[in-house]
Amino acid sequence: MFGGKMASFGKKLIRRRVVDLSSEDTRFARCLSTLDLIALGVGSTLGAGVYVLAGEVAKEMAGPSIVLCFLVAAFSSVLAGLCYAEFGARVPKTGSAYLYSYVTVGEIWAFTTGWNLILSYVIGTASVARAWSAAFDNIIGNHISTFFMNKTSLNLPGVLAEHPDFFAVILIGLLTVLLAFGVSESALVNKIFTAVNLVVLGFVIIAGFVKGDIKNWQLSEEDYKNLSYPDPLDDKTKDFGSGGFVPFGLEGILTGAATCFYAFVGFDCIATTGEEARNPQRSIPIGIIVSLLICFVAYFGVSAALTLMVPYFLLNKESPLPEAFKAVGWEPARYAVAVGSLCALSTSLLGSMFPMPRVIYAMAEDGLLFKFLSSINNRTKTPLSATIASGFLAAVMAFLFDLKDLVDLMSIGTLLAYSLVAVCVLILRYQPGQLNSPKAIEMLELNGNEEERVIVNPTFTATSALQMLFNPPTDTPTALSGRIIYICVSVIATLITVICVVLTLEMTALKDASVGWIVLLVLLLVVLLISTIIIWRQPQSNARLNFKVPFLPFLPIFSLFINILLMVQLSASTWGWFAIWMVVGFMIYFGYGIRNSVEGKNAEEPCATVEKPLCHPELDLSPGAAAV
Repeated sequence: MFGGKMASFGKKLIRRRVVDLSSEDTRFARCLSTLDLIALGVGSTLGAGVYVLAGEVAKEMAGPSIVLCFLVAAFSSVLAGLCYAEFGARVPKTGSAYLYSYVTVGEIWAFTTGWNLILSYVIGTASVARAWSAAFDNIIGNHISTFFMNKTSLNLPGVLAEHPDFFAVILIGLLTVLLAFGVSESALVNKIFTAVNLVVLGFVIIAGFVKGDIKNWQLSEEDYKNLSYPDPLDDKTKDFGSGGFVPFGLEGILTGAATCFYAFVGFDCIATTGEEARNPQRSIPIGIIVSLLICFVAYFGVSAALTLMVPYFLLNKESPLPEAFKAVGWEPARYAVAVGSLCALSTSLLGSMFPMPRVIYAMAEDGLLFKFLSSINNRTKTPLSATIASGFLAAVMAFLFDLKDLVDLMSIGTLLAYSLVAVCVLILRYQPGQLNSPKAIEMLELNGNEEERVIVNPTFTATSALQMLFNPPTDTPTALSGRIIYICVSVIATLITVICVVLTLEMTALKDASVGWIVLLVLLLVVLLISTIIIWRQPQSNARLNFKVPFLPFLPIFSLFINILLMVQLSASTWGWFAIWMVVGFMIYFGYGIRNSVEGKNAEEPCATVEKPLCHPELDLSPGAAAV
């Protein structure tokens, strides 16, 4: 009795979303062009960090080789971007990584992903709103902060902000109204601000190359003595390194690349527009790849211009570009930089706020969050309730909280989403049938019968098993090969997590050539390699898509490794806040979502219905299907 209940409970956690792609009907307005998606991706990714981050990384981590940091970071981000692009072509529906997880690895993982995406977007929106408020206040002479400093105060250090930010609340309120008014109007405003930002960055890059000096990429110790402070040798190792183009070595490039990786976060908001793009299966892949390319060129150009204008050890971390222009005699250029940074903050704010109501809507529509959040306004065709709820939550966060300690929580949500999308691409590419294929059911029935014959065949020996793993008899995926993929991907994800923990916590022991840790690492890598080869040998689906990730299975696995490695680097306090957020989420899921899940209700109804043409017991490719 107890075992049966546990099995039933487990099935609920891994039930998958059935997506009918035979119809393009949607409750949203299909009005976004490819250009709109590119502008949305560029605007949300190319935030104010481009005006500050380059100075910080160049001064403290990489020097002129910051251009290589952005190259490595862009490559790492493109890996995740390619995975999103394939899913955008495969499942052009609202929900982004939440939906992709739901159709592939099951409900509990989907809820975890969606819940953390909401957290990322809330903290992102609130923190950018506070940054916009601070930047504007700085431009007008700090009159706003001075006024509220004398009138209001919040006395709870480490949790609440020193002073409430009324301007940030007003800003989020205006943005909420804009998003509720209509997606086409929001897209137009975003395009205008993004265009201004790109023009300013173009000016910065050109001016930097005109006023720059290539000698600043070839600095010697003598230059450091002549240009630095009165006691130049005291902090030589810290400030100067070894000079030249790569003053802090390969370690500096990799450390800088890890920081620069977060500069490319934001393109995933394009994936939430699946039901608002005119041609999502084409526009979403193009939008993601082109926006990442534009952002890389901008980051690369600004960092090159900055380090050409000023020696890297003299850069100002707080305001690198205005000080750099001052150093070369172009001080009025600081006004152009101020305008560009405000536009960048505006588009970044819109990019954080835009996807949040769409993820909330998708989760509410599936029954995992409260149903009233899934309402769509008939006139504006926007998720009105979810937009208002998103705006209210972000406004409260911006008004009351000191977000500096919570910003790393954004990274967990984003990196978890990247990891699951990579896993989902890896799994779905090797599964029989296509989500919207009318022949999927018949094909799976045949494969299921074939699998039964193989398993009950008395001549099925260890040699036959090895042949199934390393030399499958067919060129098309079967139910058995699909389940092999599920098992191997689970093993790979576990191994990569253990490897990343070892590399992070025992790096000193590995550098000291500790035999035990080196042997353990080698064994883990060998098992990882064998699992990867097994996946590589399995037949792939030949389903036609507008875009497919190249170099499977290696590219998604490498993307998964980078994402998990970055997650492991986060502090214990960040993981503590993450645990608290997940406890709140699971209370909602197990108290409401698991009982009201639309997929759960559909599973209880007869399968043969016109409305659910893909509902079929044989179409269960979840990892639990092999175990149950």
